[in-house]
Amino acid sequence: MLVSHRPEAVLLLADGTLFRGRAIGATGTTVGEICFNTGMTGYQEIFTDPSYTGQIMTMASPHIGNYGVKDGEEESGKPTIAGLVVKKYSEVWSRPGGTGSLDDYLKAHGIVGISDLDTRKLVRHIRDKGAQNALISSAEMDVEVLRKRLEEAPSMEGLELSSTVSTKSAYDVGAKGSDFRVALVDFGVKRNIERCLIERGCLVRVFPMSVSVDEILAWKPDGIMLSNGPGDPGAMPASVEQVKLIVNSGVPVFGICLGHQLIAESLGMATEKMHHGHRGINHPIKDLTTGRDEVTSQNHGFVVRRADAEKNTAVEITHVHLNDGSVAGIRLKDRPVFSVQYHPEAGPGPYDSRYLFDRFVENMRVHANVARPVPHHA
Repeated sequence: MLVSHRPEAVLLLADGTLFRGRAIGATGTTVGEICFNTGMTGYQEIFTDPSYTGQIMTMASPHIGNYGVKDGEEESGKPTIAGLVVKKYSEVWSRPGGTGSLDDYLKAHGIVGISDLDTRKLVRHIRDKGAQNALISSAEMDVEVLRKRLEEAPSMEGLELSSTVSTKSAYDVGAKGSDFRVALVDFGVKRNIERCLIERGCLVRVFPMSVSVDEILAWKPDGIMLSNGPGDPGAMPASVEQVKLIVNSGVPVFGICLGHQLIAESLGMATEKMHHGHRGINHPIKDLTTGRDEVTSQNHGFVVRRADAEKNTAVEITHVHLNDGSVAGIRLKDRPVFSVQYHPEAGPGPYDSRYLFDRFVENMRVHANVARPVPHHA
């Protein structure tokens, strides 16, 4: 593992818990909300998921870096995590088609991390005490200095972060002669969402999160996608108003993760911060519309308040998380709008939930036939 030459680093949690280990990645100090991911594979996809903006990632899997990195497996243009915590960190890597080491990748993008600490103890601590701010430093070892800096960090609750990762201008992906046109509002989109739509015959125009509904509708989309993204949906009133107009447009809508939460907020259902969130690639979900269970990829620290969803007569709860009964999916009873709290596109994770993209395409197909009926010939 070649750890002996790496300098010391510290991890300090807001509740005062201190871990000592070895520095990995770039040298420096970083602050964010600490969380953990239980996935055994897919670390490159995890580190580049924009939904993790502002978060220090703890990997529950003990060996990280052993298969390096590979061009084309990123979910965005660069790593978006605020910092990285691992147990065993491999600077030696081996993989067919690999393009470099994880260590070089983290250093190139300025990601500060720490290794050689007890991540099982840390994960148990987060599960017991809940998500909280934390700090990693390989540049400053004075704990009192670090404690003061950590106290100044804002809480994830009430923090709007999508504007830091949303595209600044619209762009198209997919073939121009595609069967369907999908307007995708980028709150922090993963590339695999784009790929899943393209594979199903969609031309996708990715719009900035600040786009007006009039501009979206002027493009004449067959469907509108609301992407995943970071931060607190309760701190995004302008986006909630925008989504309310989108939901009322009559165009089929599909929301994922933050998109799902914004749909709920637009319908008067509150979202709330979870104790420590759902992050991993093995979360069990039940599709109540079919009775089938599925293993899913998840990454969220906020959830739709179940009591609000149950009393909203316009909404049907379509999916639930089998571990804690939280709302994992909803649909509107009177229009083609549905959303899920998890990540059907995977990247990383299983493909059990890809059928949701097929449902969206079918909604667009039905809507297109209703909106443009076949002329009747006597």
